[in-house]
Amino acid sequence: MQHHSWSVLGWAFLPHFTVGISAPKFPAELRVGEQGMCWSTLSLRHRQPEQQQGCCVQPRVGWHVPERGHPGPAALCPCPVPDPMSLCPLQVDKYLYHMRLSDETLLEVSQRFEKEMEKGLGADTNPTASVKMLPTFVRSTPDGTEDGDFLALDLGGTNFRVLRVKVSDNGLRKVEMENQIYAIPEELMRGSGVQLFDHIAECLANFLDKLQIKDKKLPLGFTFSFPCHQTKLDESILVTWTKGFKCSSVEGRDVVSLLRKSIKKRGDFDIDIVAVVNDTVGTMMTCGYDDHNCEVGLIVGTGTNACYMEEMRHIDLVEGDEGRMCINMEWGAFGDDGVLNDIRTEFDREIDMGSLNPGKQLFEKMISGMYMGELVRLILVKMAKDGLLFGGRLTPDLLTTGHFETRFVEKEGLQKAHEILSKLGLEPSHEDCMATLRICQIVSTLAAQCAQLGTREAPPNIPSGPSFGSQGVPEVTLGSPLLLLPSFARRLHKTVRKLLPDCEIRFIRSEDGSGKGAAMVTAVAYRLAAQHQARQKILEPLRLSHEQLLEVKERMRIEMEKGLGKETHAEATVKMLPTYVCSTPDGTEKGDFLALDLGGTNFRVLLVRVRNGMRRGVEMHNKIYSIPVDIMQGTGEELFDHIVHCISDFLEYMGMKGVSLPLGFTFSFPCQQNNLDEGILLKWTKGFKATGCEGEDVVGLLKEAIHRREEFDLDVVAVVNDTVGTMMTCGYEDPYCEVGLIVGTGSNACYMEEMRNVELVEGDEGRMCVNMEWGAFGDSGCLDDIRTEFDMAVDELSLNPGKQRYEKMISGMYLGEIVRNILMDFTKKGLLFRGRISERLKTRGIFETKFLSQIESDCLALLQVRSILQHLGLESTCDDSIIVKEVCTVVARRAAQLCGAGMAAVVDKIRENRGLDFLKVTVGVDGTLYKLHPHFSTVLQETVKELSPKCEVTFLQSEDGSGKGAALITAVACRIREAGQR
Repeated sequence: MQHHSWSVLGWAFLPHFTVGISAPKFPAELRVGEQGMCWSTLSLRHRQPEQQQGCCVQPRVGWHVPERGHPGPAALCPCPVPDPMSLCPLQVDKYLYHMRLSDETLLEVSQRFEKEMEKGLGADTNPTASVKMLPTFVRSTPDGTEDGDFLALDLGGTNFRVLRVKVSDNGLRKVEMENQIYAIPEELMRGSGVQLFDHIAECLANFLDKLQIKDKKLPLGFTFSFPCHQTKLDESILVTWTKGFKCSSVEGRDVVSLLRKSIKKRGDFDIDIVAVVNDTVGTMMTCGYDDHNCEVGLIVGTGTNACYMEEMRHIDLVEGDEGRMCINMEWGAFGDDGVLNDIRTEFDREIDMGSLNPGKQLFEKMISGMYMGELVRLILVKMAKDGLLFGGRLTPDLLTTGHFETRFVEKEGLQKAHEILSKLGLEPSHEDCMATLRICQIVSTLAAQCAQLGTREAPPNIPSGPSFGSQGVPEVTLGSPLLLLPSFARRLHKTVRKLLPDCEIRFIRSEDGSGKGAAMVTAVAYRLAAQHQARQKILEPLRLSHEQLLEVKERMRIEMEKGLGKETHAEATVKMLPTYVCSTPDGTEKGDFLALDLGGTNFRVLLVRVRNGMRRGVEMHNKIYSIPVDIMQGTGEELFDHIVHCISDFLEYMGMKGVSLPLGFTFSFPCQQNNLDEGILLKWTKGFKATGCEGEDVVGLLKEAIHRREEFDLDVVAVVNDTVGTMMTCGYEDPYCEVGLIVGTGSNACYMEEMRNVELVEGDEGRMCVNMEWGAFGDSGCLDDIRTEFDMAVDELSLNPGKQRYEKMISGMYLGEIVRNILMDFTKKGLLFRGRISERLKTRGIFETKFLSQIESDCLALLQVRSILQHLGLESTCDDSIIVKEVCTVVARRAAQLCGAGMAAVVDKIRENRGLDFLKVTVGVDGTLYKLHPHFSTVLQETVKELSPKCEVTFLQSEDGSGKGAALITAVACRIREAGQR
């Protein structure tokens, strides 16, 4: 295996993110000798043909690295070794061959890592997981609109920082920071918890004094870089100390409470501790302010850890499945259960046994800065004992733990190596220095390879999907530190691009540390709280109370009575139109019937065969035709000629061109009927504007168009509303069905009313279906107290302003536009899409109602919601997606509740008409909104049950549409007509 072949296959789990990096700065490459020989710490140049003579340690000769699969480095070494006490680099390779991991091994171990992550996320498996996957309650990354004055406390090592961070969003997105570094004496690191937090409070007071802001109660973010269990953003229970800390009476306690107690005990200042975060989270948040794609943080310094934004639905430890939450992986403990035993070396075991926490943090001990220098020292000691280095000589300094510091590993050149070894009391030869450099390189490489085992898996649950990059390439940015490996980032980028050509992954260094990130967490928390409050205030008028819904029900009942009354009908908005449908199918109907179903931009022509007796049933054939917009809004003659043309096409398609059949005409617009076969159009709705139709009999207009064509003749027996057709369709299956409801492009209802109450028609016996035309409910102003500014905006720009107000609050033609207007308002106020309004969002009708159904789908991840928004030209964050989903939920829920209040008025009237204490009734329902929206039907049914507790209402979905109902009405009419003739 080549040393520069890095295993980063795991980045495949990361199609779209930025990684924030926090690390010290190191030189770009190591240089050896004065003759120009140099190499990167991650890439050794292969020997050129002209350089294959002589010892590999001679100037200008590159070290040769064996290819993967070769039996071993020593077999390739061409170097004569005149001194048995000297080693060439390839002999070092052979000696440390077990420390070099193959791609196959890395892949296998990374799979173990993935399993540990899944265990950590599961509620049942978390207790036994070594990678704890701790929820942080950080639910959002910076969006650039944060603003305010914040404090940060960054505690994670022997030194800690106090910072003042001023964040301004005045168009310049500026961050100003002042900070002070304070030391933690070693005795405090191993003393009592009270002493430690008293010291921190004292340093904090000193900092506030220095800036003369002790009298201000500023919000503070606390970076506490140790394994903690969080139950909320400002509460963090220390699980275990790491990094040399051993303070008593802290493990198992809330570190925020301990800090608050120390501050309160002083009494000379007060602060608002808003959030406590891990340094890894702080790094991600720091980098996330500059790069909004940053969703991963990585630390490889004194210790090591990673975090990333995980989907809430995968986090069993926290309730809720909406949005994301940052997970603090605490990956340093990976391997504590023995899964790394096959790659841990004798040196790793020796380091572990001599540590303060033997058997714990094994992964961290293989890759972090606290142990890397010690690993090199142990190797040097063993090789010296074996007589392979320093002439077999050992010194007290070389044998002393900690004397080969981690910072020595990255020192440049032979001269520095000679100086370091000499300070250890050694007298190194040129070859000893070269071998030491090679040992440092192997140790660094192994550490970085091990680090990849974890970064390969983080985050594992972002599914592959639509990209959000400006070039259509999935983008990833990581904030992370790169310890001791000067060209780590460059090599990692190259390998990632090679292995993941479909992903654009960026690494950005955190220049300001995790302290700034803690302030950013606090700033984001403040922003989110303020924005949430502002959004809820805007949405509050759309959330209807039980009392408001009862009032809507009562007002609907009043309007129904007006529509039924002869004297009040003219002023009624709910017209309660007689349909002259007085009977439902009784099972004796038979014959072939045509049906024409016109109610939107598409219409159907059907052939319906009704059979009775033993073969009772309905057989249907149909064809769908479209109506172009220019015909919808042209002349009536053009509209009905187009309809007849489509009927002609259908008859030819069915091979029935010369046959004359009875026809039922479903005409889903407000009509005044004087007979079953006569319908006077009162007004167009649903975007129709054909001239010369309002006030005319649509059956007559249809017959005239048929005569103009002179190809066939039809017997138009009945004209019915689609709502009536739906009721009849479902009534054929369920004898309790006496109500019809449509909730689709438009909305309407019908029901069987007692003839004695239908004052517009003579006679008191029996019942007649009444077409309510309830879409106009509220046109009198009776709903003005619940109409919002968004309803008014939609109404004003509609084709019929001031009309069909109830329909505009509940039907599919308008809900998407209501949502769009709310999103526009949110964006203008900086509460969504970072305050940037796209031209697409300004376009009327761009947010279709079908998007509400898709976005509210329970099985739809937020990534798909973002995809829908991207399709609309809306570049959104995860937070934006959550907000859009909430708006869709509020608007759709209100629509279903309002529809339910109207239906409650209908069923209660039927019950009271019949003097019943309890009514069992079925409602036949059709319409795309009812059928396709995941929650509309449930909310509607719950509302009816709540508002009409004395009615048992069953909702039966019409599978065949209102066209079948029109044919059945025609069949019933033909049956009755034939019976009358006999």
